[in-house]
Amino acid sequence: MDMRHYKEWIKIGLNILYYRKEQRLTQQQLADLCGENGVSRAFIQRVETGVSSCSLDTLIDIAAALKIPLYKLFEFKE
Repeated sequence: MDMRHYKEWIKIGLNILYYRKEQRLTQQQLADLCGENGVSRAFIQRVETGVSSCSLDTLIDIAAALKIPLYKLFEFKE
């Protein structure tokens, strides 16, 4: 992961976690809803904690699975 944007990836991960919990989904359920693009429960966990980044395509899949507009993943509260 490019460390220049580490703080942003932490915030994106926290947003994914927030909306996943709001939908009462487990990490496995979210991974399953993301379709067949190779998203695993472990990958969701790594993205939520900022250990891994992901592609825009994957973020689009995650937002769709969470039934939220993509921009919600980029709304950062200070």
